[in-house]
Formats: sequence, C-alpha cells, structure tokens
Amino acid sequence: MKRIIAAALVVGLAVMSDASVQAQQPSQASIETLLPDFEKQVVEGMKAFSVPGVAVGVIHEDKLIFAKGFGVRALGKPEQVTPETIFQIGSTTKAFFTTTLAQAVDAGRLGWTDPVIDHVPEFQLADPWVTRDFRVLDIAAQRSGLTAYVNDALTMLGYDRQTLIRSLRVAPQLGLFRSDFRYLNIPHVVGGEIVAKVNGTPSWFDSLKTSLLTPLGMGETTATAEAITAVPNHAQGHRFAEPPVAVPFHPSFPYALGPAGALNSNIPDMAKWLRLQLGRGHFEGKLLVSEDNLDVTWTPRVAMNERSSYAVGWVATATPRGRIIWHNGGTAGFGAHAGFLPDGKTGIVILTNLENLGLPDALAMWFYDRVLGNPAVDNVGLAAAAAKTRREAAQAEAAGFVPGPISPLAAGFAGSYGSPILGDATVALTGGKLGLTLEKTEAQLLLEPNRDDPYLFQARLAPVGAFVAPAEMSGGEPFVRLRFETDAAGKISQMRWLSPELPHSFARSAQ
Repeated sequence: MKRIIAAALVVGLAVMSDASVQAQQPSQASIETLLPDFEKQVVEGMKAFSVPGVAVGVIHEDKLIFAKGFGVRALGKPEQVTPETIFQIGSTTKAFFTTTLAQAVDAGRLGWTDPVIDHVPEFQLADPWVTRDFRVLDIAAQRSGLTAYVNDALTMLGYDRQTLIRSLRVAPQLGLFRSDFRYLNIPHVVGGEIVAKVNGTPSWFDSLKTSLLTPLGMGETTATAEAITAVPNHAQGHRFAEPPVAVPFHPSFPYALGPAGALNSNIPDMAKWLRLQLGRGHFEGKLLVSEDNLDVTWTPRVAMNERSSYAVGWVATATPRGRIIWHNGGTAGFGAHAGFLPDGKTGIVILTNLENLGLPDALAMWFYDRVLGNPAVDNVGLAAAAAKTRREAAQAEAAGFVPGPISPLAAGFAGSYGSPILGDATVALTGGKLGLTLEKTEAQLLLEPNRDDPYLFQARLAPVGAFVAPAEMSGGEPFVRLRFETDAAGKISQMRWLSPELPHSFARSAQ
C-alpha cells in the first residue's frame, strides 16, 4: 500500500554468473537447519529497524513447519507476539483479489480480456483510448502508465469509494500503457466492484469469504478496523520514530482501499493461503481455482528491474537457482511479506507491526537465498542502509520547503473554490492563519506558508472531528503542497495541488 514495492527491490538476491546452475530442491530437514540462523536475522533485523514485534511462518510440502512470534504486540506493553497474533497484511491482499478474478474466469462470469468499462461504466481515465482498451487483466498488472500511488491519500481525507474511482479521470498518463511499471491501488477498488457484481455479492470481501476464506478455513482473516480491534490477540501498528509511535486503527486506511490492501490475518491463516498457491489451486483435496488461471496471476507482465517483474497481484523474481513469487505489504503501522518458491514447494510469511521500511522483504530474501543455495547476501544490512538513504532523501525534500510568515496577500486567497472531482472547498483566514475546508468530507487542512513564495503553501490534516485518527496515522506530516494561481488580470483564479499523486485543481468561484 505504501511506497514499499520499489524499495523492496534494493535488498536484492544473490547474483551468480553461472546461469547453468540447476534449481535446488529443498527438504524439510535442509530448511530446519537454516532456522536457527534465520531466527538470529529476525532478532538483529528488529533491532536495526526498531520493529516491536514479528511473526513468521514457513511452509513446506503442504505443511506449516515453523511458526513463531518475536517481540511484543505493542511497544511498552508486555503481551508477546504469537503465531496467532493478527496483523494488517497490506498489499499482500492484492493476490487474494487476483485469485478471486481467476475464480470468476473459471466460472465463466468474467474474461481476462473483458474491457473494464463494460462492467464499470464509471471507470474513466484521462486518455480515452486507454479507457477503452483497459482490460480486467490490467487492473492488477501495474502497467497502466498512470502516476504511481495516485489519489491514495483521498481516503485519509474522507472521500468515498465512488470518488476514488472518479479521481482516476484526472490522473496523468506519465508512462506508456502496458509498458511502464506504475504501482497503483485504486484500480483494485474498481476490480472489487466487478467481482462483487459478477458474483452477485454485496461486496468483494463477501465474494472472497465465500470462494476462498471459508474453503481454506481462514476464519481469523477479516477486512475492517473494527474486526481487528475486536480480537484480543492483535498487534498494534506503529509508525517509525525514535522510538516508534503507536498509530490507531481507522477505516480510512487501508480498509477503504478494499482489495488493494484491507485484510487482517495471522500466520496459521496465511499458511493455508500459501498452501493453496503451492498446491496450484488445490487445497486438501479440493480444487478452488484452476491451475491455468492461477498461472495467469503468476505470469510476469511488466519489468520492474532486470530480475523482477510485476505479474498480476504478485511479483515474479528470477534467480539462478529458481524463481520466487512474492508480494509485500505496507500500511501506516504494519509491514508484511508473503511469498513462495513454486518449484521448491516452500513458502514464507513475515508479519511486522511497524510501517514497512524493508525488514519483511530483507528477511524473506535472506531465507530464499539460503533455501535455494544462492551465495549469501547481507539482506538485512542492505535494507537498513537503503531505509536510511530513503529517510535522508525525504528529509532533504522536506527541507526544500522553508516555512515563513504569512504574506499580506493571503487575505486575497480566502474564498470559495470548486473541483469537479473533490467538490467545493473554502479557504479562510482566521487569527492570522490560512485554513482550507473540504466541504464534501468536512476535512480541515492547515495551510503553512512558504518563506520565499507567498503563493505557495503546504497542507497538513487538522486533527479535528472524524479526522483525529487519520492525522495521528500520518504523524501530522504535510501531505500536499499547493499554489494559488492568478489569471492574466492578476486575480486569483485557482488553487492547484502540486503533488503528482494528488493532481487536483480547484477553480475560484465568482466573488
């Protein structure tokens, strides 16, 4: 969900020059030999990344052969993580979604090449040709060419599902359709509507529960903030700080994005999920999804780098000794990894209660390398260094905006504005400070002026009313920069949000 897919690729897998090396077939004994060193990596990684708690499960030959919890469910509290502890699993949800697509294709209710607009006419993109040619397969193949992560933050501002879908109309087409990797979440919301519609269910989760969760016996897996908090043995999410800070559960994220990342789960349930994948659609003698259509979800669709490609809800990575199918997840307070060796009958699940800075993938890549017999790489060390570099880059970017006193011009910015997607907005100057209210959701934004440019501001979500929890989840960080712009006569004509991920303009209403 958060910006972790691309970051995961830097932890790397060992590269070997001898491409003729054959894949190594792991045994339970060979895997168990690795586990003591793996546990040490978990403990060291928790220290390096300041992660309070971790749960790990290893699957081999249709069995959960290792399940263990490390650390605590909430920082500063004594309750220990166990394999049964419930975590948010973030974007590892996407593979559940694509498997429900595969099941609908199996049932003849849907086709991979069906145009999306035939099922959801409200689905419209900025480019009419791409809109017409956007197929069901494209929903989760991450090759739309649209701005990465576009409009995800609208959930934190209180916008509903239909607004999320409509917001794709203003997403810039920065890359080539079906040629460039661009990671998105909102198209999965569209896909969830399609699955629910063709199956005749109230929601995508209802379809998922009927077709996958119940047959797999995944009774602990849920999809709401209320459900995770109702379970006594659940982990508390944390955002990174020194020390980490607990963040609340809230429907706005990740739950509002549904099939893109809404699931809560634990090690025993996720082990059943990977057993289905390793069983190529079979689970305990039952065929839940055909191998042919499951294989569609594993097949690479767009390159991410020289060794990894995005498939359909999964990432496919090639190594000299075997391929890996995997996905990670990152929410405001949790990080996850789920993956498997399709030719080695082995899988791993790693769940953590800190926003995903790279530890779940690093631990998983350490495991894959050693199970496959690839040369050893210090995956945790590489990931920690990469996380530090990303933090420094973010700090440098933030430092590029220097706050200053509000300009006398600010009084002229007050007034009413309107967006065709986000609705009306009111800008008001109160007590010498500029604020913005989004009328449709009643979200209030605090506008901080730039020292050198009187027309430039950065916006923070005010922790008031229904937005107390979303503001806590973001840590009070600015989420967008915006500029008030003038027409040829020098009058304020619009307020434009400058982030490519929130490409919205509000026209000034007649005064």
